[in-house]
Amino acid sequence: MNLDWEFIVESLPLYGEAMWLTLKIAFFAILFSLVVGLLCSTVLYYKVRGISGIIVAYIELSRNTPLLVQLYFLYYGFTKIGLHMSEMTCAIVGMTFLGGGYMAEAFRGGMEAVSKTQTESGLSLGLSKIQLARYVILPQAFAISVPSLGANAIFLLKETSIVGAIALLDLMNVAKDLIGMYYKTTESLILLVLAYLVLLLPLSILLTWVERKVRYAEFGD
Repeated sequence: MNLDWEFIVESLPLYGEAMWLTLKIAFFAILFSLVVGLLCSTVLYYKVRGISGIIVAYIELSRNTPLLVQLYFLYYGFTKIGLHMSEMTCAIVGMTFLGGGYMAEAFRGGMEAVSKTQTESGLSLGLSKIQLARYVILPQAFAISVPSLGANAIFLLKETSIVGAIALLDLMNVAKDLIGMYYKTTESLILLVLAYLVLLLPLSILLTWVERKVRYAEFGD
């Protein structure tokens, strides 16, 4: 297999810009998804009347509809009611909508894994519900949820490959454009795979390290 190394070298800046864009989208999507997931899981854990049903409906909707459909709805559908979003904003909102549902389930699983005896002990010691959540439930729930949260973060980073559908020059779009213009399919796809590997491998290693640290802090060596 003969590769066009000159083409590969000349294409590196385009992939570098696309990687930076992909990383920004993924960073904000993961961050906002964690916030949304934590809020939703807290509402479900405490069974807040009038809101829990809405949260359940949101989780089911976000997890059972494709991201591409969600992006199209945000980017094209909202314009019908006069709400216009930039491509970047639409990508972050759409991925947050998707990721929030997954993060909520991960957090909820961790919160429900905390034994009832600990919550009852905290209440018997005079802790308020806020103090109980802050000092007893959430630290343990986070430790238990780390593997699921990490898997969701990697999932969201990979899902950035969809945002090119709304005219963002992400990694996938760069590869498609180069293939369409220069017919350098092998070189473009190799660069695409390497770019995602550069983004995903450090994140995977970091999350594995965090998981080990959390497990050691909770259970010891």
